[in-house]
Amino acid sequence: MFSERDNFWMQRAIQLAETAALQGEVPVGAVLVLNDEVIGEGYNCPISHADPTAHAEIVALRSGAKKLQNYRLPNATLYVTLEPCLMCAGAVVHARIKRLVYGAADPKAGAIVSMATVLNEPFLNHRVQHEGGLLAETCGHLLSQFFQARRQ
Repeated sequence: MFSERDNFWMQRAIQLAETAALQGEVPVGAVLVLNDEVIGEGYNCPISHADPTAHAEIVALRSGAKKLQNYRLPNATLYVTLEPCLMCAGAVVHARIKRLVYGAADPKAGAIVSMATVLNEPFLNHRVQHEGGLLAETCGHLLSQFFQARRQ
């Protein structure tokens, strides 16, 4: 079940997703939290950065790793507005994130529960707790609006 703090941090991720949309990027935001403090955050920016890996999750993980001067981020929670893709799910495992909380499911490319269940694979040497659906309607609406505007 989601806590009041989970809602708080997801609201911040939504703000970051809105920033991405204003820049013409797919509106996904991510906040990395450790001990109730932001250690990293990001939003989708692969177009503006000419970087196919510049997904919100990757940007937040890089920011957190730099802040802590460690590529491992145990005990951290990553809040993201959209179910992570395969690349981002792998990065979450490699960073040793303790918990992943996401908003909207991604029925086309989600690698947590929708198209794959990467975090549950038995060959992985790290287990990530994961929960989806936090403020899913709000997160999904941002994406729907963005793509609807692009089609017009």
